[in-house]
Formats: sequence, structure tokens, C-alpha cells
Amino acid sequence: MESIQSIKQRFEIIGNDVKLNRAIEKAIQVAPTDISVLVTGESGVGKEAIPKIIHSLSHRKHAKYIAVNCGAIPEGTIDSELFGHEKGAFTGATGTRSGYFEVADGGTIFLDEVGELPLTTQVRLLRVLENGEFLKVGSSQVQKTDVRIVAATNIHMFEAIKKEKFREDLYYRLSTVEINIPPLRERKEDIHLLFRKFASDFGQKYKMPTIRLDDDAVQLLLKYRWPGNIRQLRNIAEQVSVLEESRLISLATLNGYLPNSSNTNLPAVIGKDKKEGDFSTEREILYKVLFDMKGDLNDLKKLTLELLKHNDSEKVQEENENLIRKIYGDDEEDYTEQEENTNKILQLPEPYTEKPIVKTPQVDKYDFAEEIEEEETLSLQDKEIELIKKSLERNKGKRKAASAELGISERTLYRKIKQYDL
Repeated sequence: MESIQSIKQRFEIIGNDVKLNRAIEKAIQVAPTDISVLVTGESGVGKEAIPKIIHSLSHRKHAKYIAVNCGAIPEGTIDSELFGHEKGAFTGATGTRSGYFEVADGGTIFLDEVGELPLTTQVRLLRVLENGEFLKVGSSQVQKTDVRIVAATNIHMFEAIKKEKFREDLYYRLSTVEINIPPLRERKEDIHLLFRKFASDFGQKYKMPTIRLDDDAVQLLLKYRWPGNIRQLRNIAEQVSVLEESRLISLATLNGYLPNSSNTNLPAVIGKDKKEGDFSTEREILYKVLFDMKGDLNDLKKLTLELLKHNDSEKVQEENENLIRKIYGDDEEDYTEQEENTNKILQLPEPYTEKPIVKTPQVDKYDFAEEIEEEETLSLQDKEIELIKKSLERNKGKRKAASAELGISERTLYRKIKQYDL
């Protein structure tokens, strides 16, 4: 078995990171077998080196090695590219064509960006992995092939499975052994080493002196997050080598080539899962707005009823100060302005006494208020019940937390639970 150092020299792999060494060690160990391997890692970390190592150390090294970029082949033709097609199978199929699995029989196929495969192609690939059988497009004759499959992806496979963009059974067939390549930002000690190698290569390529970095520029190089990983580092080294006249690169010069380099010390938000209690859909947001509007309307009804009972705007305002603040907000300036408007609104007109008072049959003067209280559409009531149920489920039946989420008091929520028999 070859050593890790000899493999690095053979395939021009630079770096001494522990995780990188472990990835190479796993590739050396699985190479003599025929088990499938899945290489994972961010875009630009150098995943394509692993399948080359596996193929060169396997018993298939004298057979063909074919690398296929699954994301670069159109969905309509990828089945034909991988498995071949018969003459007349589709428009433009003027002859029979052999696919990669037929051509690479006895060798190794590297499926780069395997997460981009269409679901129909994933079914065909699963059959090849299980029993080595495949069908050409437009053919009913089963063909056999003996290939070693090494796949690579930069997407999170479990998220793709959850979104039903990748088959779970295919994932477990491909990832018999999973090899992860660490991102460049986790290989701090290798960054400057890689930059010097690239700078030397480009100096020879363009026949000019090799660029060097001063101490401050080296520190910036190490602190940068490198979202494009080794590919981005190589491009930066090439740009600086070609464009800069001075061969000693300062911090300010290098800073001009690094996008968003001023934010290198700030934490980056990689991803954030939505909380279960968030109103994540437009429909639920609309229900919440309608529910809040209904609550404000009921508060206004209550305030109007109090005013009609006591016929004293100052007393009503004093006794219902919290209710008025709830309706018009808690901001001091806004409340002062709204207080003036409220005083005008709560002022009942003086009774007109010049005309003779005609006695009429006694009528309950609060009839209309009760009718307004009951005048609610069935659909809005249903939405209110649904919103209360969802809030209680999210908060595991805790009324205090549910009432805070809905923006109503716990007492009001308890009354509504009793009213709707929840």
C-alpha cells in the first residue's frame, strides 16, 4: 500500500491538514475493492482528485476512467449519454450510440455533481448499482456492465432527500464509503502554502518573477473565508501574478482582489432553520392579521358599550386606559395624539331638548350592540378556531405562551377555548 506522502506527490496534492490526510487514507484503503464511494465537500475543494486516486490504485487501473459532469448535461439527453440509445429512439438519433456505462465496462466512472441527476435517471443508475444491468434508450434488450462508480456532490444530500430531489435508496447505495474533503477555511496552515505553489506555477507559465506576500497580506490571506475554496485561491494568485507590476504584494493590494474581505472576521450565516412556531406561510400571516383586526374590533365594541352605559367620556377613558393603549399603541407620542382624538370621538352630542319629547315604547337601547357582537362571518370564526388550535399545538397546550403568540390575554384565550369547546 502506497503512503499518503507518495500519493500527494504523485497527484500534486498540497497540504498537511489532518482531515485532508484522513480523506486520502480512506481513498487508499477502499481502492482495491469494488465498493461505491461518495465524495462530499464544497465546490472548489478538489474532490476530483479522490476518484483518480481510487482508480489508479485499483485492479481496474488499466481499463478506462471516465469523468462525467452530471450538472452540465441537459436533462433530455443525460440518459442517452450515460446508457446509450438505439437508432430512431428520439428525434436526431440517426444511429446507435454506446453510452458511458457500456464504454467504461471493466473500468471506473466518476459521476461529478451526482445530486443534479433527474429522478428518472436516478432509477436507472440504482439498477446498475444493484445488478449491473441497464437499458439503452429506445431498446428493450437488457445489457450487463461491470463498472466501479465513484460519485461526488457539493449539496447536502439529506436535505435533497427531504425535498424529494434525490432518492434515499440511491444515496445509501452510492455512499457505502463516504469521503469528505474539508473546505479551505478549515485548512489554515495550507492556505499560504497553496498560494506560494500557485504563484510559482504562474510565474513560470507567464515568464515573470514569482510574486510574494508581505506579513500583513499573509494574515489577510489566512483570515479570509474563501467561499470558492482552492479554485478561488488559484484564480486570485493568477490575477495578482498577471496584473501587478510590483512582485511584493502588500495588504492593500491583496485586499483589492478579495471580495468582501472587510468582513472576514464577522461570523457568516450558513443556514437557518425556520422555527416551528413561525407564521411561515402567507395564509397564516393573513389569518393572524384578520384575528388581530377582530380583536381590535371587539375592543372597540366594548369601549363603545361602556360609553353608552355611563355617558361619561372622562370616566370611560380613565377606567379603560389599558384598553385604549392596546388599540392605539404604547408609544408615548402616538398615545398623546390618539388621546386627543379619543376625547373627540368619546364626546357624545348634547341632547336636543327644544322639541317636545314624545314618549315611545321602551326599547332595550343596547340591542344593537348585542347584534354587532354576534355579527361574525362563519369563515372568520373558523379561521380563528384554526389559528387558536395551531397556536396551542405549537406551544404544547400552554395557554400563557399561546396567548402571547396570538396577542391576546390569557383570560380572553381561556374564554374562547370554552366558547369553541377546544
